[in-house]
Amino acid sequence: MTRFHDFNLKLLVIEELMYSAGTLLPVYDLGEVLAARGIGDPASHVLENGLHEEVLPEPRAYFEALEIPAELLATVEELCFDAGTEVFRHCAPAWDGEDDLFDVRSLDDLALLPNLREVTFVEDGVLAVPDAADVFAARGITTD
Repeated sequence: MTRFHDFNLKLLVIEELMYSAGTLLPVYDLGEVLAARGIGDPASHVLENGLHEEVLPEPRAYFEALEIPAELLATVEELCFDAGTEVFRHCAPAWDGEDDLFDVRSLDDLALLPNLREVTFVEDGVLAVPDAADVFAARGITTD
C-alpha cells in the first residue's frame, strides 16, 4: 500500500476520494464516532475540553492507518487546498482555519497521484510549500 509523508496532503486526497467522489469507503463520520461514546456535538465537546487547536486522536489514528490503493490514487485529477474541507471538520470540528494546523508542508507525495492535473485554492488555502508553483508547473499541474 501507498504511504504518505505529509499527513495533511493525505487528508486532501481523502477529501477528494471519500467526501467528494465517494469512492473511498466507508465514509468516516466523527459525529457517529463520538455519538457512540455519548457525545452529542463534536464542536462543543472539543471547545469544552480545550481540544479545538488539534486533530482529535480518533480521526488522526483512523486517517493515518487508512490505506488508499494505488488504483484509487490514480483517479485523483484535482485537489483543493481549501481550509474549509469536510475532512478537516471530522479531524478538528471547531477549527477556525486561522492557524497552520492543516498546512501542507511537502509536495513529495504528488508522485503518488499520477493523474493529478489541477489544484485549486493554492493562494488562499492550506498550502505552505515554498516554490509550490514551480513544483506544480514541473509536473504539468495547473493552479487556480
